[in-house]
Order: sequence, then structure tokens, then C-alpha cells
Amino acid sequence: MRIFLAGASGVVGRRLVPELLAAGHEVVGLARGQESADVITALGAQAVLGDVYDAPGLADAVAAARPDVVVHQLTDLAAGDRAANSRLRKVGTRNLADAAQAAGVRRMVAQSITWAYEPGAAPATEDVGLDLHGAPDRVATVSGVADLETAVAELPEWVVLRYGTLYGPGTWYTSGGLMAQLAAAGQLPANADVASFVHVDDAASAAVAALTWPTGAVNVCDDEPAPGVEWVPAFCAAVGAPAPAPVEGERTAWARGADNTKARKELGWVPAWPSWRDGFAKA
Repeated sequence: MRIFLAGASGVVGRRLVPELLAAGHEVVGLARGQESADVITALGAQAVLGDVYDAPGLADAVAAARPDVVVHQLTDLAAGDRAANSRLRKVGTRNLADAAQAAGVRRMVAQSITWAYEPGAAPATEDVGLDLHGAPDRVATVSGVADLETAVAELPEWVVLRYGTLYGPGTWYTSGGLMAQLAAAGQLPANADVASFVHVDDAASAAVAALTWPTGAVNVCDDEPAPGVEWVPAFCAAVGAPAPAPVEGERTAWARGADNTKARKELGWVPAWPSWRDGFAKA
């Protein structure tokens, strides 16, 4: 296939490009600047300059690329600005989906998240609704996810990859990353909130597989949702941070983790890192 990849120079994109090329696909990577273009070119893909906030220019870039599939792996988290990331999900995805439709692209694959589900007792499956009725800061995040998924679902064929919390090289959860810095400062709480993780290499492998998956949302995470009282000490040990003190209190209702049964049992995707317990040590 011919793939138009937005986010080709990002954390997942840098792993995804070589995998796509190795599978025989052609890749055109969207680059906002020359530095990103150089990264994409060095990976072996074709780079095209463009900006997802420039709707007309983006439409021209997608049309010129003549892709079979548009893949969306864009985030805006380098500065830790969640509002900027929400804007990207809302506005950038809308422009990208519109450009894909205008170019006659039938399939779109896009990155979403597993921690936007409604409150519940068990890890969430894909049929659980998104949590659009919580506190304002929570709704600000989830509404961006909802807008992203709505835009992508306008394509005739689509897959939304609801990633667990990404960890590994280049992410917040690695030695020297943002969460490692918070852990070193004693600011990463070991509480009852449950999280699901996915190694960046596994996120990339799922994106490749999704090129042929049936339409729908898929939880892409490892096999072991876990509360902070379990995973935070393991992460701190892995990055050389002091052991955290456990935090008393109930689990936040929406912090429930996610169930990867659909990806594993129905789609045949198997994470190379089935547990963060092993993965953190290599992150």
C-alpha cells in the first residue's frame, strides 16, 4: 500500500516507518519543518512539508501523495501541554480526515487512548462509552478524543487504536523522561488508580497490523492493567528514583485500565512486551 503518515518523525512514527517499509509499503511522511523532514528521509521514507492546521495545504499534500491509507500518529506533548494536544486531536484530526476524504482515501488509522472511558469496576472493553460527563479538566481531554474518533469514523473504513500509556525510548515513561523526573522528585503517586501500558514498539506493530483490521476501535495495551501501588514502585526502581510512599484512598472511578481481549483474541495482535513488569526494565 501507499501510506500517508502524519507523525512520521514522532515517537511511534520513528518505529512505524521502518516496519511499514519492511512490509513492502511506500511511505510519505508529513513533516512540519525541515528537521522533521530530515528524520523521515533518514528513515527511508519520502517527506512532504505541511501543517495539519493549514487545511488547504494539507489537502494538497494528501492529494499529491495519492495514498491508499492515511495513518495519524500525531501528538503535541513534547512540552507537556495537554491543551495543545487536545487542540491537535480536535482541529488537526478534522483537517486530516477532511483531506483524506477529499482525496478519495478509503481507510484511515489513528492513534487514540485507553484512559478516556466512562467510570467502571473492571478494565474497559471497546464497547464502553467515552467519559464526557466528568469534571471540566477531564472533559477537556475526553472531548478531544471524542472529536478525533468521530472525524476518523467518517471514512468508509477506519481503525482507532486506543493505546495504553506509552512507555519506552522517547516517551514520558523512560529514563530522563518527564515521569522519571517527577518520580525522582517524589511526585509520582503510588495510588489505587489503575493504568494500562503499551511499549512504543508494540504500538507501532499494532499500527502496521491495523492496515488490514476490520473497522472499529481497538484497545492496544499490554496484558496487565495495574494500580499505581504496583507499577509506580517498579517504574521508580527502573529509572533509579527513590521508592515512593503508598498513597491512601480510593481509586478514581475512571482510572480502570483497559482490556486487550479484542486485539489478542479476535485480531491476533500479541504484544512483544505483555507486561510492564518486564518492559520497564528495558525502557
